Amino acid sequence: MAKKALIAMSGGVDSSVAAYLMKEAGYDCIGVTMKLYDNEDIGMEREKTCCSLSDIEDARSVCVKLGIPYYVFNFKDDFKEKVIDNFISCYQKGMTPNPCIECNRHLKFEHLYKRAKALHCDVIVTGHYAKVVQDEQGYHLLKGVDETKDQSYVLYSLTEEQLAHTCFPLGDYTKAEIRKIAEEQGFFNAHKHDSQDICFIPDGDYMAFIEKTTGKKSEPGDFVNQEGEIVGQHKGYYGYTIGQRKGLGISAPKPYYVTEICPEENKVILGSNEDLFKTDLIADDFNWIEELAEDEVVKARIRYHQAEKEATAKKNPDGTVAIHFLEPQRAITKGQAVVLYRDKHVVGGGTIKNTNL
Repeated sequence: MAKKALIAMSGGVDSSVAAYLMKEAGYDCIGVTMKLYDNEDIGMEREKTCCSLSDIEDARSVCVKLGIPYYVFNFKDDFKEKVIDNFISCYQKGMTPNPCIECNRHLKFEHLYKRAKALHCDVIVTGHYAKVVQDEQGYHLLKGVDETKDQSYVLYSLTEEQLAHTCFPLGDYTKAEIRKIAEEQGFFNAHKHDSQDICFIPDGDYMAFIEKTTGKKSEPGDFVNQEGEIVGQHKGYYGYTIGQRKGLGISAPKPYYVTEICPEENKVILGSNEDLFKTDLIADDFNWIEELAEDEVVKARIRYHQAEKEATAKKNPDGTVAIHFLEPQRAITKGQAVVLYRDKHVVGGGTIKNTNL
């Protein structure tokens, strides 16, 4: 009897080819789209977001072509609680979150995983560019072969059980190869644009989104330099992020950069580019996929698609992880993820909690 696979489909080329590859591998496939929020009915354009009504029809069309069943699961309440509300809360705390990580953690590999089990599926499948491999030590998460598309950074939260029941069929392909497969199979979305930015804020205006969602206007406050002197007024602290230079509206002999955000005092600290470099951070909510030897030097990434840098990691008694970079890193930002790598293997990752060590 063929194994069953639940394919998470967004209507894009990646998930469409993932479904095709799993069917070719002999799996009994079911295509599903997670309805996460309303978009076209509140004026969002299809080209700037995902999970739109048109995207649902695109995914359904691919499933019809492949001859597999297709369903839409309503996860809007869960998405609001786990992703949107968390996103707003993080910004209000002076952090810069990565909602894609939370969506993967709570929606794709928790709620959708539970649905897959209820449907007696053996694996859950997504169009991520990453790999899962098994050896005598267990299951491992690896980078995809296409370094320019690798998405292992946003998947670090996967547990051993989830990895054992997850498949990333695109991990051994480049993006160009995936589009070619889509062309050969006659998929009309072979050259569909990838979704960009945060899916529920397609215009990138985080402050306007937070104000609209909470019904509260942001309060202006002070820009303060490294000496504690007021040098200007900000429009609302959660409209800024660490390392930001543009949009400050301050004239000064040397460029100012955002170096710290202080929500309790409603102030934003400014400094020079040199003030942005630090060697240490504390991460919490850490998920270990592989064991790490004491004083082992690994590579660490503190931002999606940023170059990895050599670092060491130490587990603290309270469950947090102290990470020390061998060279200072620019703009380490609270709320972002730090992910550790050993060659192509993901060792683990967590959320940056503090950098003022």
